[in-house]
Amino acid sequence: MSDSPREFHKPVRRPAELFDRLFAAEDPAEVSRVAHSTAQALLSRVRADPSIDVVERLVAFTDDHGIDDIAELWSRSPARSLPGALWRLYLLQLMIHDDAATAALLYERGRVEIATVDAVVAGAPAPAGPEELVRLIDTILRGLFEGDFAVALDRAAAFCRVQAAGSTHLADDYENTESERASALTTRALRLATYAEDLSASAALWRRDALT
Repeated sequence: MSDSPREFHKPVRRPAELFDRLFAAEDPAEVSRVAHSTAQALLSRVRADPSIDVVERLVAFTDDHGIDDIAELWSRSPARSLPGALWRLYLLQLMIHDDAATAALLYERGRVEIATVDAVVAGAPAPAGPEELVRLIDTILRGLFEGDFAVALDRAAAFCRVQAAGSTHLADDYENTESERASALTTRALRLATYAEDLSASAALWRRDALT
């Protein structure tokens, strides 16, 4: 079971250098415009008429098509923007689908250790195994398209905080015996904590009609 920071990098199967070449010839303002307009158009259209088939196709998009197309559209958007929030939700989903066993290990350790209501907000059963976490993240992503968008972001942020707590405590466990593993877990915890902050901020912006 690997604890390398695969969830936010490796699933994007094109290396950073290729993205640099891909966008090098384009106006950054145009790249930003396309990212924001596609995110807004997608969300507005689906939320206006959230048919089950369309929502389920969006939830299953990365399973069926990978994440490259989404990465090209949204990966360079500001974290606290509509395309940035959508990008992070899809990355979280891919992280769990790609290694649900590790996700469950981190989540359960975090649930036991964390002294906040985040586990309740996230909404996973206790204890939560791999299948339960897959269902949880799919439910959260589904909520973006047919439920309360801000609540979905808050649930995702809470999930990240629980996972970050689990990663931190496991890193402490391995510090004296497996330093590389401990370092990877610490990196993951920091990344998840940052995602939690960005998703919470995005939820607040959405409630003020300011997430664009």
